[in-house]
Amino acid sequence: MSEHPPTSSGKHRLQEPSTQPVAPPPKSSHHNEIPPSVLDDRGLQALAAMVPGLRWLVGLLIASVIIAALYFGRDILIPLALAVLLGFLLDPAVSLLKRWGLPRMAATLLVVALSLGALTGMGFYLGKQVQSLSADLPTYQNTIKQKLRNLRTLSSGPGAWDGALKTYNAVEGEISAASAQAERSQPRVQKVEVIREDGKPLEIVMKWLGKVSEPVAMVGIVLLFVILILLDRDDLRDRLLRLMGGNMHVATDALDEASERIGKYLRMQFIVNVTYGIPMALGLWLIGVPGAILWGVLATIMRFVPYVGPMISAVFPIALAFAVAPGWDMLLWTLGLILVLELISNNVVEPWLYGASTGLSTLAIIMAATFWTALWGPVGLILSTPLTVCCLVLGRYLPGLQFMEVLLGSQPVLDAPHRLYQRLLADDVHGAIDVVQDAIAQRMPVKPTAADKGQALVRFYGDVALPALQLAYRHHSERATVGHRMRLSNGMEEVLEELQDEFPAQPSSAGAGLNGRVHCVGASWEVDALAARMVSHSLNLHGIHASCTGHALTTTVRPDETQDWADVQWLVVSAFHVQPQAMVRQLVRRLRRRHPNMPVILALWNATPAVLTTDFVERTGVNAVVTSMQELVLRMQQLLSPEQVAHGYVPAPLPEHDDERVQHLQRSGALLPVHWPAYKQLALKAANAFDVKYAQVSLVDHNWVHTPGSLLASSDGADGQAGLPRDLSICAYVVHEGEDVVVEDVARDPRFADNPVLTEAHVKFYAGVPLKNQQGMVLGSLCIMHDMPRRMNASDMDALHDMAKDLMERLREQGRVTQEPAAPAPPAS
Repeated sequence: MSEHPPTSSGKHRLQEPSTQPVAPPPKSSHHNEIPPSVLDDRGLQALAAMVPGLRWLVGLLIASVIIAALYFGRDILIPLALAVLLGFLLDPAVSLLKRWGLPRMAATLLVVALSLGALTGMGFYLGKQVQSLSADLPTYQNTIKQKLRNLRTLSSGPGAWDGALKTYNAVEGEISAASAQAERSQPRVQKVEVIREDGKPLEIVMKWLGKVSEPVAMVGIVLLFVILILLDRDDLRDRLLRLMGGNMHVATDALDEASERIGKYLRMQFIVNVTYGIPMALGLWLIGVPGAILWGVLATIMRFVPYVGPMISAVFPIALAFAVAPGWDMLLWTLGLILVLELISNNVVEPWLYGASTGLSTLAIIMAATFWTALWGPVGLILSTPLTVCCLVLGRYLPGLQFMEVLLGSQPVLDAPHRLYQRLLADDVHGAIDVVQDAIAQRMPVKPTAADKGQALVRFYGDVALPALQLAYRHHSERATVGHRMRLSNGMEEVLEELQDEFPAQPSSAGAGLNGRVHCVGASWEVDALAARMVSHSLNLHGIHASCTGHALTTTVRPDETQDWADVQWLVVSAFHVQPQAMVRQLVRRLRRRHPNMPVILALWNATPAVLTTDFVERTGVNAVVTSMQELVLRMQQLLSPEQVAHGYVPAPLPEHDDERVQHLQRSGALLPVHWPAYKQLALKAANAFDVKYAQVSLVDHNWVHTPGSLLASSDGADGQAGLPRDLSICAYVVHEGEDVVVEDVARDPRFADNPVLTEAHVKFYAGVPLKNQQGMVLGSLCIMHDMPRRMNASDMDALHDMAKDLMERLREQGRVTQEPAAPAPPAS
């Protein structure tokens, strides 16, 4: 059955060619001329078809110009890039001195002078070390000769390849003899050697100055640029903001992210190199390798050069260990030390400190190192990572350069639903199962119980599997072929069978009180039937006895499809239709003819907000409409649990050790009236930052939630103590879960849809984060609310977390953690 009807209507009329000759029309006839509008349309279509190719050509031309400018302008760009890099490294020290009251000019000069002094002192010390080491080198000649003789003796002994070597030497001798005979037959050519006279002393001095002046000039230019950048940092930032366009928000975020990533990368790299160089010097000193401090400092410096630097720094101590000791113990100990340090640094220290500081993938780092080395030589190798980070940030914030983020970034370019959908289209069931297992593992706690595993699977169904089926629905008739549809259907069935075997349905204690048999069916398409299987599995994992039909219902709902529904008490119909009004009315009408009293729950996985209205529920005759897996499970628990139906809402359960948590709250001093103005100020700041109507700090007591300074008018108590009963508060769920709680649409969440406090205040959206003390106890939450549904992204949640952390830190800094008794809570009413 096709998802969408064909768009073409009518039939093409076939005409037989005429046997009579047809005279050409006269040139002056205007009936056969093509109208100018048709020519214009054809020209526009041809131009539109050429646009993608022109974009690629223009992009390649611009990239070629930029690469050529980078290559031919390297004499100016390399010192500037080095100066910017050193500016990122030294600017924190300059800013610190400025905060201490020193003028920026004095702070810049002081930091540059101290840096130059440290480098100069280190250079003198290393020079003395090199001089002392070079004076001792002649004493190692006998050891080196003896070891070389031993190696020659070992290599000249009998071996497994002697026969092959003799054969090769014999063939090579015959070829050499033939070549020598051919040369003797040719006339001899007299060789002439040109001996140049030594230049004059002035010419030698000028040549030497020419070689030295280039690096000295570069050092001087870099130093000048560094000073100017540190002095005019704010002015340079303003000019870059102006160059990046009129969108001040995007430009500011791009510059802040680039400076944060590069600065963090340089600081972490310095720490990594120091933690490598100090153990290197200490270990070489204990082994007895001469110049241990010199090689430790060299290893610290050379590790700034990716890939090549560590190998170069390891050559010198290994060569000295070979030359100094008569035996092989020192060489083996040195090799072992370097290997152990490399393993620890690369596999423990670097991942721990770097983390996602650059945001670059490993392949992108290697490609960038190759590219910048080809353009700028060894200096380009050093600058490759910071420069590529800048390209990554530009690609993240500028739409025209978005391809850079795709090519260079370490974040997956496809989310979990797209990856699952692609693996199924490629008939890679094993790859799809790997994606599924990774997604489920990300949703599990560190030490999961059986209930936690079931909850993780249900969240996977709602967050990954259903969105993948939404993609399949959208692409059903637009792009998918018959083979694609078959691979998707068969692959998803295998995945669901694997999940049902791995997560068998076991009635839990939470579902022991639930009664009734629930049957799940798909409305009309194959994806509907697959979603019904997921719903049935999810309900069974929550202790609700549910079954499903392996295929979707037909349009007419034949009697044989419903003949085994005698014991069904609730029917859940899954549908991915975007506009399901007509289909649902017909389906429910046919179902009512055979089962007039059967309640129907409609799961619309793809419906638009305009469809989800009260009128739609009344017109179709269904009992309830849900749009997500979590909402469906909660709704069924509410409908099948008599106590929850009596309340109309679901109070949050008490967490473990709640009495201990409440004692921490009362001893913390957070309930003292002295803090209430700060709570009010924070609520106003949060409401303004997130552009919402309400915000508050909620402190959850035994039976009461204190909300001093709340912007929610309905939370004001009669005695001046703001708050509400704990059973009616969403913040109690934050305390119970110990993590964030986001309700995008309160009316669609069965836990809160009939909550009288939220209904009275017209609250439609809620987002709260926990307020934790130093012991990890959740004292309450910082939450924002609005009178319209909305969504929160990751950056918004990070900002709300930062506000909560700042509040708790401010309480600790003010020294309010006392043993004073908390203000008495009003009675719960």
